[in-house]
Amino acid sequence: MLGPLASLKILDFSTLLPGPFASLLLADMGAQVLRIESPSRMDLLRVLPPHDHGVSASHAYLNRNKRSLALDLKQPEALEVIKRLLQDHDIVLEQFRPGVMERLGLGYEALKAINPRLIYVSITGYGQTGPYKDRAGHDINYLALAGLSSYTGRADSGPLPLGMQVADVAGGSLHGVIGLLAAVIARQQTGQGQHLDVSMTDCAFSLNAMAGAGYLACGVEPGPENQVLNGGSFYDYYRSRDGRWLSVGSLEPAFMKQLCTALGLEELAGLGLSPLPAQQKQLKEALKVEFERHDFAELCALFAELDACVEPVLKLGEALRHPQLKARELVTQVPRGDGSMQVQMACPLKFSEGLPEPKHIGAALGQHTDQVLGELGFSLERVEALRRNKVIL
Repeated sequence: MLGPLASLKILDFSTLLPGPFASLLLADMGAQVLRIESPSRMDLLRVLPPHDHGVSASHAYLNRNKRSLALDLKQPEALEVIKRLLQDHDIVLEQFRPGVMERLGLGYEALKAINPRLIYVSITGYGQTGPYKDRAGHDINYLALAGLSSYTGRADSGPLPLGMQVADVAGGSLHGVIGLLAAVIARQQTGQGQHLDVSMTDCAFSLNAMAGAGYLACGVEPGPENQVLNGGSFYDYYRSRDGRWLSVGSLEPAFMKQLCTALGLEELAGLGLSPLPAQQKQLKEALKVEFERHDFAELCALFAELDACVEPVLKLGEALRHPQLKARELVTQVPRGDGSMQVQMACPLKFSEGLPEPKHIGAALGQHTDQVLGELGFSLERVEALRRNKVIL
């Protein structure tokens, strides 16, 4: 089984999370991804703990199914290798700051001249234009500038660090994959490639979906705990007597009725749709009191039998054991390369024709250098000369 993207061959110059998560999705769907890595400037993800068998678990997951070519792009001879690769690798994914690839002679215009069908995807924090294009940033900064952090959190304590990289993944990775595949479809129609400028801040800004629409059309400024879905209503998390939490999303009247009946609060069921802050506060306080009268296990058992949009806040290990996630086969076994297997999260996309089995965990730095150069027609003598000159690892 080759997968739906088996015809795509991608040169991946990215590191850390946004680009690698994007190319992971592509590789899981069958694309042939070749990572171009620096022999001297290590991808920090390779050393990120925790480690399994001496390998970063994050790196092993995010870079599975990809080959690794260790190539010093600052060396003139490296351009020869890239030019040869561009004969059949017609997609480039890069994550450098604007201008870096141009200084290396690997910018879009230079590579387009070699292969006009080239699709060139640049993922950056702030995009290729604008006053912040050369500014450093991380996920928390992109969410802050995009306005998302201003209404995510508690009114008395401020924004919350979310623990997951929303701008990196939902912004850079997923939007990057969507744009890349759209460019592939356009190329099928026109024969021409193009340059895709993906800004994680831009894409995070688009995630303001409902709040942004309300502000732009109606001037309603969102703030912490002042909207239905951000803690300004009963829609929230509630603590059990033994200190665990449950999520309550019983927005529709039928769900609210089940929730209130289960907790002996039938008389308050009509407050669920009330736009009045005082009534929302009354309902919320009543729910808080009732949840804190019961232990977590008791509440889980109670709501497991109801369709009330109430679910427990599970620890990651508990989530992995949950029957729904197990039924969806969200965990897979991936070969380490030594005959053993590593347990990893599986590709979440379900195709009726299936997907190829994972080939291997993230490769060692330069693990496929000799193999790739051999496929390009480089002689053993030429490969050794490149190694002596420290062009390759």
